[in-house]
Amino acid sequence: MANMDALPEKLMHGSVQPAKPRILLAASGSVAAIKFESLCRSFCEWAEVKAVATKSSLHFLDKSSLPRDVTLYTDDEEWSSWKKIGDGVLHIELRKWADLMIIAPLSANTLAKIAGGLCDNLLTCIVRAWDYNKPLYVAPAMNTFMWNNPFTKRHLDTISDLGISLIPPITKRLACGDFGNGAMAEPSEIYTTVRLSFNPEQVNGCS
Repeated sequence: MANMDALPEKLMHGSVQPAKPRILLAASGSVAAIKFESLCRSFCEWAEVKAVATKSSLHFLDKSSLPRDVTLYTDDEEWSSWKKIGDGVLHIELRKWADLMIIAPLSANTLAKIAGGLCDNLLTCIVRAWDYNKPLYVAPAMNTFMWNNPFTKRHLDTISDLGISLIPPITKRLACGDFGNGAMAEPSEIYTTVRLSFNPEQVNGCS
């Protein structure tokens, strides 16, 4: 179980700059979270990676399968890591640590929360505190009917105004059996999109 004592000193104080970009990967509650391990492994080849998972995503995500170098943070750590005034607040420390953030999968529910400014778990608290001078990517995953719902377009327009970049879903046979648009982009596509658009000059400490 991760806790604030386990956070490296450079995360807490920002005193040491790594050679690699620092990427925060986050999963919300979608069946596509079964691909989160593959996503983590892809980015570990290039960057220093930390991960965040919502409670719902843990239904699909096998924590033990993640690369050993990737620390996974959940809502439990958000509440257990703070003991007294002066202690670091996890969602703020992770926000400071990361050079960029990727939410994959982004569920319809978490999309709606972000668009509405809600922050009721670790992931959405990080987004609410995010510095939008730093890149934030989302890769939605939801049923076709949910993707085509008018609320989805409104919410996507809202987060686009914040500066959040969309990695669009793809059309395929969905986990529910329906065929249509709404499946999360493949981890390789997410990795390639972020890698090709990454500008080291946007972040501190990257070369």
